[in-house]
Amino acid sequence: MNNDEKRFFAINYAQKFIGDWYKWGGDVPGGFDCSGFVLEILQACGKVPRKFDTTASGIQNIFSKNIVTVPRDGCLVFYGTPIIHVEMVLNDELSIGASGGGSKTVTIADAIRDKAFIKVRPFGSRAGINCFVDPFK
Repeated sequence: MNNDEKRFFAINYAQKFIGDWYKWGGDVPGGFDCSGFVLEILQACGKVPRKFDTTASGIQNIFSKNIVTVPRDGCLVFYGTPIIHVEMVLNDELSIGASGGGSKTVTIADAIRDKAFIKVRPFGSRAGINCFVDPFK
C-alpha cells in the first residue's frame, strides 16, 4: 500500500471501533486507551514499529518531523502540554479517539459510568490542542 492507501485504510479501520469501551492502558479491540487505539490503527497499516514508547507523547515523538498546521484526514491531533491525549482526524471538523476515561477506568462498568468509549467529536471546539502530525507524509 502507498501512503494514500494507508491513510484511507486507517480512517476506515478506526471507524469500525466506534462504541468500543475505553480501558486505561488498553491496547486491544474491546478495551483501548487513547494511545492504544491510535497505535492499533497505525500498526495495522505498518506506520509504527512494534516496540517503542507507546504513550501519546511517544507517538508524537515518532512523527515529530511531520508536524502540520492544517490537519487533513488521517492526521493525529495531540492535546496538552505535556502531551496527555491523542486522537485521529477524520475530516476538517471531526476526530476519533478513545476518551472519557482515566486511570480508574478498567472495566466495562467503569467505562459506562465515565461515558468512556471510542467516539467521534469535533476537535476544533476543544481547548488544549498541542499539535497536529501527519503520519502518512
